[in-house]
Amino acid sequence: MTQAIAYYRVSTARQGRSGLGIEAQRTAVLRFAEAEGINLVGERTEIETGKGADALERRPELAAAFAQARKAKCPVLVAKLDRLSRDVHFISGLMSHRVPFIVAELGADADPFMLHLYAALAEKERTLISARTRAALAVKKAQGVKLGNPRNMPEAAAKGREAQRSGADRFAANVLPVIQSIKAAGATSFDAIAKALNARGIRTARGGGWHSTTVRNLIARNRQVC
Repeated sequence: MTQAIAYYRVSTARQGRSGLGIEAQRTAVLRFAEAEGINLVGERTEIETGKGADALERRPELAAAFAQARKAKCPVLVAKLDRLSRDVHFISGLMSHRVPFIVAELGADADPFMLHLYAALAEKERTLISARTRAALAVKKAQGVKLGNPRNMPEAAAKGREAQRSGADRFAANVLPVIQSIKAAGATSFDAIAKALNARGIRTARGGGWHSTTVRNLIARNRQVC
């Protein structure tokens, strides 16, 4: 049976754009692996909290997935291509590592040419969205709409705090399904859950390791949101 390393990724900054949370990605990957006779010998989970995600050194779990796959001489398996990147150059860079990767959405027979093509289309889509946004802002500015108010610093600060809280809430919502699956497997204490999260390679919102207090705080935050 063919082996593979599963890789899952969500971004708190762009939550919902792909329609695939961690558990949904895991379900898609497991379904694909079962249909294709692939044995998953490891999995890595990346939860991004900032920009610059298309640099491999800022994606430690992806780098770890490739290192693990290289050692096991097997491919990396993802649910969708954009879970790796929407950037053609980044995808090409991954290919240069000579570790094959399989995109469940595209099928096991998608060759490097097809992957380049789909990556180029995704990158073009991102560019068009950015261009349309800039054009819309330019039209509003031409119409006399003020797009910012630098004198209203208290309001801007309040919006910044609200954005920070929203980001923390989204991060908690991303991690909670993973915690639920860990609890279902028998690890119910905060300390046991923290150890399981660290073993899965999941980082905290600040990029560090999990402890019983960070697990407790995250679960408490999710209860407050709900």
